[in-house]
Amino acid sequence: MSKKHSNISVFVPHIGCPNQCSFCNQFSITSCHTAPNENDVEKAVSVAKASKNYDPKTTELAFFGGSFTAIDREYMLYLLKAAYGFVRNGDISGIRISTRPDAVDKEIIGILKEHGVTAVELGAQSMCDEVLKANRRGHTVSDIEKASRLIKEADLSLGLQMMTGLYCSDSETDIASAQRIIDLKPDTVRIYPTITLKGTHLEALFKSGEYCPPTLNDTVDLVAKLLLMFKKENINVIRTGLHSIEENAYVAGPWHPAFKELCDSAIYKWEILKHPKGNYTCFVPRGEVSKAVGQGKQNINELKKHGYSITFKECDDLSVYEIRMCK
Repeated sequence: MSKKHSNISVFVPHIGCPNQCSFCNQFSITSCHTAPNENDVEKAVSVAKASKNYDPKTTELAFFGGSFTAIDREYMLYLLKAAYGFVRNGDISGIRISTRPDAVDKEIIGILKEHGVTAVELGAQSMCDEVLKANRRGHTVSDIEKASRLIKEADLSLGLQMMTGLYCSDSETDIASAQRIIDLKPDTVRIYPTITLKGTHLEALFKSGEYCPPTLNDTVDLVAKLLLMFKKENINVIRTGLHSIEENAYVAGPWHPAFKELCDSAIYKWEILKHPKGNYTCFVPRGEVSKAVGQGKQNINELKKHGYSITFKECDDLSVYEIRMCK
């Protein structure tokens, strides 16, 4: 079994973005208020190396949080050089960066490759121009497509980030965005349900009644469908939902600390409901029983209402979301 990929995250807060998107308050998401320096990079790698499961062959240093290729060029090179030293000495396998689609061109790609960058994640957020404009993104779908093509042509790993429930979006728009992302054939995807944070334009839209965030249940159902779409195309979803939110920053939206688990539970429930009512032993992949059972045994209780009595057991020859039902 291949070892799990891991990131050493260094956050570069809102210093490279040319505008403030409707939903964005990076400080509330990352709890990071200062720009990192080479000492922060060195410290992050040192902490990671002290971890019991540290494996340099599967570890990248990741510059997240801002628009890395849109920051001051001299500062970007300063951070890349600080990280590249750890690539050269074998402490990490490469560097991952996240950036805006309109901050990628051939020159930038050349600089990134020269300094050990192996993966570029683009904040696409939506594949609908109207939604991008309404949320003050400052770029277009065409920018996303062009940047994705340049990244893939350079043989770098392409990651695309999308958001659900944005202002002026709905479930149909989000599903269409996911399909257009699939068409770009990224290596990885992140799915972030929109959360309304204090100090954002979205907060003002919410308070005025112009923006009504989707419910947690509706968002779980939608994102579960997206997970199945990406799985069908063998696209790895490496994150679902925000890592955390700074205390007192939350205003509204489908926030849950175990959001991905809720989505996984919904999928297992749907798979069971494809079978006739009755009493079953349901085999699920090893390590997935708690998800299949649901938080607070939610799936077991809901399935009982539909005429199912389920006992869950683990099975080694099933992959994620696969089940085997036995009478």
